[in-house]
Amino acid sequence: MTEIDERWIDVGYLNDIPRRGARCVKVPGYTVALFRTDDDQVFALEDKCPHKGGPLSQGIVHDGCVTCPLHNFVISLRTGEAQGADSGQAVSIPVRMEGTLISIDIGVKAVRAA
Repeated sequence: MTEIDERWIDVGYLNDIPRRGARCVKVPGYTVALFRTDDDQVFALEDKCPHKGGPLSQGIVHDGCVTCPLHNFVISLRTGEAQGADSGQAVSIPVRMEGTLISIDIGVKAVRAA
């Protein structure tokens, strides 16, 4: 197994996340919010709004975005970028699906911080 493969961890199954909802997974140093869209796509972001650190996992999932429950920042699930007039970017975590098994790349935040 290569070092890159070792960064990926299994975090659950598609049906563990409600449609248009989220589930949190704690990994070393941060919390990841897993989001499931209406059409069963899964995205992962650090569970921290770029505005004031609000818990994105508690937001409303809609149209490929999540709205932060604290100040209504709309964040793209695909890129983590704030939409509209808002600015900032949540850390987007790569997701891999094998059937309904979800894996995430836990090394991505460390790589981006370097």
